Amino acid sequence: MMPVTVAPPRRRSRWPLYAVPIVVLILAAGWSAFWFYASSRIDSELDGWRAREARSGRIYDCTNRSVAGFPFRLELHCNGASVSLVSQTAEQVASRTPMTVRLADIFVIAQVYDPQHIIAEFTGPVSFTDLGQQPSFVGNWSKGRASVIGLPLAPQRTSFEFDSPALDRMVDDRPVPLLRASHLEFHARLAEGSVADNPVIETVLQLQGASVQGVHAVLQEPFNADIRARIRGLKDLSPKPWPVRFREIQAAGGRIDITQSRIEQGELLSLAAGSLGINTNGKLDGQLEMTVAGLDKIIPALGLDRLIDQGVSQAAIDKMAPGVNARDVNNVIGALDKMIPGLGNLARKNANAGLAAGINMLGQPTTLEGRKALALPLRFVDGAIFLGPLQVAQTPPLY
Repeated sequence: MMPVTVAPPRRRSRWPLYAVPIVVLILAAGWSAFWFYASSRIDSELDGWRAREARSGRIYDCTNRSVAGFPFRLELHCNGASVSLVSQTAEQVASRTPMTVRLADIFVIAQVYDPQHIIAEFTGPVSFTDLGQQPSFVGNWSKGRASVIGLPLAPQRTSFEFDSPALDRMVDDRPVPLLRASHLEFHARLAEGSVADNPVIETVLQLQGASVQGVHAVLQEPFNADIRARIRGLKDLSPKPWPVRFREIQAAGGRIDITQSRIEQGELLSLAAGSLGINTNGKLDGQLEMTVAGLDKIIPALGLDRLIDQGVSQAAIDKMAPGVNARDVNNVIGALDKMIPGLGNLARKNANAGLAAGINMLGQPTTLEGRKALALPLRFVDGAIFLGPLQVAQTPPLY
């Protein structure tokens, strides 16, 4: 009987036991290298973006800048953020005085796998200071954030949101309320064209529970606003200050199309849409077709009743009834008081009612969201805003 030879058991290879950890280590090392490469690129990208913005008259800086967020995010902290604004408004162009905006902190986040979507959070307070002066405005908010989609040099969409924003004007080192709101949003996107060829910018401004003090009486009571516009006439979005862009729009015959303006204030509700151009003086010309419910609330909000009560000025008479002497009107009202005490005051009140009736005659009766309303034009003439024949406000030049 032949002996049975038993083959020794084959020794199993141990490389599979090490393969998975090795692959994981290689992937981790590769990802780490990629993250550190991406984070190192932030500085160069930011420097390029800052140089571009500086050519547009906006000079950004940080007291301290740091990058974190490993392994899946890129996080940038900018402590002691500041931006110097040069020639950003017609007033700045005329005065040649830059303004510096200082902010406590900006925190920027981007996912490594989606670096073209950037989210930022702002920490107040913020101050606005003219060169060599004390702050002229100070502000704060409970939460401020922004979102940018697209490359830094060619953004496609930008959004800003602030909860409970508050802005004060500094008078003798004392804050005086200017703006208060429960919520503020601003959105801008490239609607047509491209960054390099005839871009059309669509903008949306939304305010909730907002009030503005010391600018116009009609803005002092809380209101909600939703204003949407398209800016046409830009050649491109290359670096340049906004006054230069507005000159470009004017030269190209461009327009600012107000596609929707909805404002609600107490019992007052208005909708408006139309198109505005820019004249050679840099001021707005054009017309919005407006529908208003609660017209009787407009007159006291615009202060026309107080104007009548204090005596009618010649300028007001010229707008309402050219050729009539204001002294004659005021003398008649005073004479009524002498004849029968209180009759002049009644005439003033009736004049206010007559003024409302006169404005009613300028428009067409209609309805707005189930309420009686009036459709009438809101005209812009060389920057002045007219409700019918009455000038109610004045806009500043754009360049």
